[in-house]
Amino acid sequence: MTIYSVRSWCTFLFLSLIVAACNKEEQAPAPENTIAVTDLSARTHADASIPVSWYQLEFKLIKETPGFTPPVAARALAYTGIALHEAVVWSDRNGHSLSGQLNGLYNVPRPERGKRYNWEIAANSAMADIITRLYPNVNAANAAVIKAQDSLNLVNLSGGCDQDEVNRSVNFGKQISAAIYAWSATDGGKDGYLNGFPTDYVPPTGPAFWVPTPPAFQRALLPYWGNNRLLVKPRYPETAPVQHPVFSTDTASAFYKAAYYVYNKVNTLTPEENTIALYWADGGGTFTPPGHLLAITAQLVTDQGLNLTESAKLFAQAGISVNDAGIVCWKYKYKYNLLRPITYIQRHINAGWGSLIATPPFPSYTSGHASFTGAAGTVLAGYFGNAYAFTDHQKVAEGFAPRAFANFQQMIDEASISRIYGGIHYQFDSEVGAQTGREVGLRVLSLRY
Repeated sequence: MTIYSVRSWCTFLFLSLIVAACNKEEQAPAPENTIAVTDLSARTHADASIPVSWYQLEFKLIKETPGFTPPVAARALAYTGIALHEAVVWSDRNGHSLSGQLNGLYNVPRPERGKRYNWEIAANSAMADIITRLYPNVNAANAAVIKAQDSLNLVNLSGGCDQDEVNRSVNFGKQISAAIYAWSATDGGKDGYLNGFPTDYVPPTGPAFWVPTPPAFQRALLPYWGNNRLLVKPRYPETAPVQHPVFSTDTASAFYKAAYYVYNKVNTLTPEENTIALYWADGGGTFTPPGHLLAITAQLVTDQGLNLTESAKLFAQAGISVNDAGIVCWKYKYKYNLLRPITYIQRHINAGWGSLIATPPFPSYTSGHASFTGAAGTVLAGYFGNAYAFTDHQKVAEGFAPRAFANFQQMIDEASISRIYGGIHYQFDSEVGAQTGREVGLRVLSLRY
């Protein structure tokens, strides 16, 4: 990125951010997980422009930073949202800290009793710091953009505040970030961006098992990711998902029919089905499926005019959901190690067949797209309602028309089936992935925020 590009980014931020007045309330921390505010009668909620500006930058970082594959991106988005939530939750008398609720998270810093805070400044500080920590390998240009955005936001938010309040708010945001990052470093995924294709992993061999697929024939991606710590513990011991059909090459078997369905569908796609497959591809060089879902979240936050604390809750929920969906999905991928449709079809149906989109380098069952979308879609439905209609504008810049959905379940269904249209998943991959994703989303919604 050139210096001119950095300046352009900063100019955009300057024009788009709303200068906020300081919140002059005196607030005292309440017991763990409860929030008390002395007086809300004169309180004006800050808007969500600060978090949205940071998420927009984070989507850019996901695209341009090496190693941020879908599970790694989901992890970063989750801890970003948690840091944001914990930085502003004390501004809401009805809010609840996630300390003591999330797996292994305790003793998150709290604001000083009786002191004044500007919560937008705290949010900006926490997000700038956690993003810097979570993306340590950004290029020099993007590192400069992070610093510039932090500085510009702070200038715009500090008008009318005394310097002690500014400093206190900045320091509180950094304290939150440091605590969340230290906790994140123990989850098993901290260095996932550095070693996506570990050479010590040896996949099982046999006719039903995954093998590297064309065109790149890469090693298995993140085979140990399923061992990472979930952010939300299941209330009961987790059970295995529905078992996929028994592998068989018999043309009368359920497995053969599932593979043949993919083969026939890709060969007979309608223009609309082709568009759906490409729209949801979100492969290498994009903001990934988790990034797409958080971008939809950011759009809805803006469309609905959510305030700072409302948006912090929703961003935390959406981020936690995609992180845990990725862990659950990757656990089952490497538990079953099921071969991809392209492998089965080329071996047993048509040796010259190819999928519409490139098959990613990991086993088939269950579908990551369905898992991520099932989880985040369930969270969004929990927030906005099951009948909420919306239009996704996230891919317009890539030449796609906006896609309208009558509800979030329709979005889940379309994203899930897009992988069958693309030729890279069996139907049962997507059906069970969406099911397990929904279960993750419901666990996320069960927490207090």
